[in-house]
Amino acid sequence: MNSQRIYLWDLPTRLFHWLLALSIVAAVITGQVGGNWIEWHAKLGLLIVGLLVFRVVWGFIGSTYARFGEFFPTPAKISTYLKGAWRRPGHNPLGALSVFGLLAVCALQVTSGLFANDDIAFNGPLLDLVGKAVSDRLTGFHHLLVNLLILLVALHLAAIVFYAHVRKDNLVKPMVVGWKETEGPAESAKGGGFVALLVALILAAAAVYGASGAWMPAPPPPAPAATTPSW
Repeated sequence: MNSQRIYLWDLPTRLFHWLLALSIVAAVITGQVGGNWIEWHAKLGLLIVGLLVFRVVWGFIGSTYARFGEFFPTPAKISTYLKGAWRRPGHNPLGALSVFGLLAVCALQVTSGLFANDDIAFNGPLLDLVGKAVSDRLTGFHHLLVNLLILLVALHLAAIVFYAHVRKDNLVKPMVVGWKETEGPAESAKGGGFVALLVALILAAAAVYGASGAWMPAPPPPAPAATTPSW
């Protein structure tokens, strides 16, 4: 079967992928180290919020193979893939399950982090919306969920290695250069132009602003210290 070269992953999708990967690694490390690094952990969390919102929007108005509708893992698609008859470019159905799983866990992780606290010096930017008791429960959830996130990332990396060495299918290169050699009839990605990119960036920036808590009223100043009479 003749192979052809198609444009698979647009630049915004590729930038999102690598920025999210780096942000997750950095967030896990800074969260584990703690101390003064917790402020960077918080900033990375806001960056991940923006990246996730961008990807959700891009999943509807981005280019062909970045759209959720293109690779949503229906039972029929999964069955076709398991029978070895899957020939479409982009995410295969099992890869799509991994994508949606990672996005969902990342979303839960950063959302819980926005309300978390460390009982020392750090409070999530939206803690005041839920109070200390709820914040403590979300903090515990945040600490537990990171283990699932690490597991999913490990499985994702294992799948990449499996496809490279067993299936002889390099999944990393197209996510770097955008182009892929594929067999059978396939078209290069279309859509996801400048207007779509601008909309996705604006909504992502709005999400970061909302998650930062900058819109919330400032806490009242502390009461002045009582003065002791000189006599």
